[in-house]
Amino acid sequence: MSGGTLLVQVLSGLSLAAILFIVSSGMTLVFGTMRVINMTHGSFYMFGAYLLAITFDKFDQHLVGFVGAFLLSALVVLVLGIIIEFVVLRRLYKGEHLLQLLATWALMLIFEQLALDVWGSATVTPPSPASLSGTMTLGAASIPVFYVFLILFAALIFVALWIFNNRMGIGRLLRAAVEDHELLSTIGVNVRRLYTVAFAVGAFLAALGGALIAPEISVGPGIDLSILVESFVVAVVGGLGNINGAVIGAIIIGLAQSFGATYIPNMAEASIYFVMVVVLIVRPRGLFGREEF
Repeated sequence: MSGGTLLVQVLSGLSLAAILFIVSSGMTLVFGTMRVINMTHGSFYMFGAYLLAITFDKFDQHLVGFVGAFLLSALVVLVLGIIIEFVVLRRLYKGEHLLQLLATWALMLIFEQLALDVWGSATVTPPSPASLSGTMTLGAASIPVFYVFLILFAALIFVALWIFNNRMGIGRLLRAAVEDHELLSTIGVNVRRLYTVAFAVGAFLAALGGALIAPEISVGPGIDLSILVESFVVAVVGGLGNINGAVIGAIIIGLAQSFGATYIPNMAEASIYFVMVVVLIVRPRGLFGREEF
């Protein structure tokens, strides 16, 4: 393999990793704070992609319009996440975790049917901004500009999450809730409000990932389940509840998908599960997982 081809493969894997990180970081944030495995996470991703396809037509179809469209799409889904947490999950926190799992699974099925009723079974692919189309030359490699954009944007999201978790009061409270939410409630902190914030941020990140990747995929039925499985694998490999783990897990799974699709195309989909099994054999809690997870 030439150096240029290798670079393209690596960047392709990292662009996949960028989306997987953005989506799985939302899942791992919700689990770490609330101990809820949110099955509607894939639905939020799907709605983000569909809403981008709708809203981008209303904006100036350049980079600024694209940024405005995907942020608006993610904010709409954030509101949906708040409603779901308030109406459904808030009534189940004191119940068995299985009830929460079943409730979010039922919502996922409802949202999947809703998407079919509203948008139909045909797939759509919204256009990408002209400034993100085409390729750029790096050495002997010709690299899609959109790959670079995704990688840089995911890095920006990581920095924003780090600042949110370590420099903002609400982020510190969320980290405290991960450690001991019962103790936090005894000192007067509204833990349920923290849960609402965590779930809303998780929904926002899932929708953001869907909106960002929409111009590069066929948006249609089934993308919710596929991203749900992939983001869960990333979260498990990295360690459920750990944002740093989501970064490393996403990179590992993204590269496994990229190289697997090239060298073992018949086993490409299975390659990510093979990686997960190997990691869990060596470290059952994931690479950065804490013992309680």
